[in-house]
Amino acid sequence: MSADEASDAGWLTWPNLVTVIRLALLPLFFWLLFDTDHRAIAAWLLATLGATDWIDGFLARRLHQVSNIGKVLDPVADRVLVISGLLAVAAAAGVPWWFALTTLARELIVSVLTLVLAALGAARIDVLWWGKVSTFALMTSFPLFLLTTNPHHAALHAWQHDVRDACWVLGVLGLALSWIVLAGYVRPALRALRTGRDARKTL
Repeated sequence: MSADEASDAGWLTWPNLVTVIRLALLPLFFWLLFDTDHRAIAAWLLATLGATDWIDGFLARRLHQVSNIGKVLDPVADRVLVISGLLAVAAAAGVPWWFALTTLARELIVSVLTLVLAALGAARIDVLWWGKVSTFALMTSFPLFLLTTNPHHAALHAWQHDVRDACWVLGVLGLALSWIVLAGYVRPALRALRTGRDARKTL
């Protein structure tokens, strides 16, 4: 166990502040998307919120400010941002509902399994690298999908058609990979559960 993992920096840390700011910007995204005609700005804001999901974890390690609340708040914030973002984009007709709901189902399964494993005392599971790739692909495709739609169903520009075709490739690959990665978590989850139980027996 590293020194960072053994210590708790508390709740008042720079990484936790970054996480809270990302969550606080979510209402601004909703307002821009549904109450204004600034759809492009909303898309870029959503892209920024998705692209900054690594900053809080980086700061926690870099500044030695790993905290117990941060370990919970960071993944919860990521799930909230992903789920809220994809539902908002679907509601704004950026993507078909089947695509959004298939992505949502995967996110909900991950969230439920995380809570169940934590309740059963499982050890912490490291995020798989391909899981990060799939999340990045999805969090990139959804803002781009939004950017390639216009409010009030206005006609698309030529570049929007081209970008949207690329979005479908990126989005479908990211979605398929996310489900493959989910299956890949089964073995690490079982191992983490055994490790957590063995650790409690030694106490």
